[in-house]
Amino acid sequence: MSKHTPQNNSNQSSPMGQLLAKHENKFVTLKKGESVKAKITKLTPNEILVDAGAKTEAVVLERDKRIIQTIMKQFKVGDTVDVNVLNPESESGQSVVSLRRYLGNMAWEKLEDLQKKSEQVEVTIKDISKAGYVVDTAFGISGFLPQSHVSFSQEGLNPGQTVKARVVELNRGDNKVIFSQKQVLSADDFAAITKQFKVGEKVKGTITTVTPFGVYMTLPKKDIKLENEIEGFIHISETSWDKVADLSELFSTGQEIEAVLTRFDNETRRISLSIKRLTADPFELLIEKYPVDAKVKGVVIGLEDGDVIFSFGEEGIEGVLRKDKIPPTTTYTEGQTVNLTIADHDKRKHRILVTPVLLEKPMGYR
Repeated sequence: MSKHTPQNNSNQSSPMGQLLAKHENKFVTLKKGESVKAKITKLTPNEILVDAGAKTEAVVLERDKRIIQTIMKQFKVGDTVDVNVLNPESESGQSVVSLRRYLGNMAWEKLEDLQKKSEQVEVTIKDISKAGYVVDTAFGISGFLPQSHVSFSQEGLNPGQTVKARVVELNRGDNKVIFSQKQVLSADDFAAITKQFKVGEKVKGTITTVTPFGVYMTLPKKDIKLENEIEGFIHISETSWDKVADLSELFSTGQEIEAVLTRFDNETRRISLSIKRLTADPFELLIEKYPVDAKVKGVVIGLEDGDVIFSFGEEGIEGVLRKDKIPPTTTYTEGQTVNLTIADHDKRKHRILVTPVLLEKPMGYR
């Protein structure tokens, strides 16, 4: 009885075959739509190749000349990038990939960093409209420079012209970027301004821009030699002691106003001002009129996140009964009159805190 011996594959058993098999196992199989890391091996305006670990180098396919120009500016041979696989294997046997998404992520991260640091960036005027200018950045993202945010010394910009601005609004979901020139100040210019002005000083100026979140106004230059106007910002919360819903109903571009300087922010180079601080805080008068432990009658006017809101006094002052101070098993209905005690004054939020007058303290009441 003869012993059967399996037939060996000479290609696999030979040293060369083993080496080739080992080398074959190192290659990765690319899949359409996936994102993989790759190293740039060739970088010319006509051909861009990357090594993504496949059998052959992958071809970067971008038909947009602007994207190709951005790639040429941003990268060099040897750089590691993230590519998206468009075709795992084309007719030529090479994979086809794209850098578009990677460039987009880099660009938005750059813009976010610029906005956070309030740093200048060069933008090129691409198109003109009545409202302002469409501008391009060097890293492939377009944005808008409103006419109201153009420096006074640079009005009448032309396509192709390069100017400096900073990012003031950013929304990646809506692909929206808003630039402004009016708040761009060098460190030296800002230092000169802080020497000329003092916190608490009253200044007169002209409103240059009214936004939903605040008002921009010019400041007098005094002895400061600056090419651009000096601008300060008044947040909506600093325009009035009362709540303001729509700033456009109170202010307009070109309006002359007075404000008081409240802060110089060296990091963002922003000058903050206030209109409401030109007058005394009316809440201080309420504190005097309604001291802690004073008794008042309040009418329930609503609920807010579990707290009960009362109105009391001839002025219709609001008092807040916090939900953790509501007696157990007690409920309040709108229009109900309740005897209250002034418990505290929240100066930061301008609220008077109240508690109900209890004939006896319920079990579990704090």
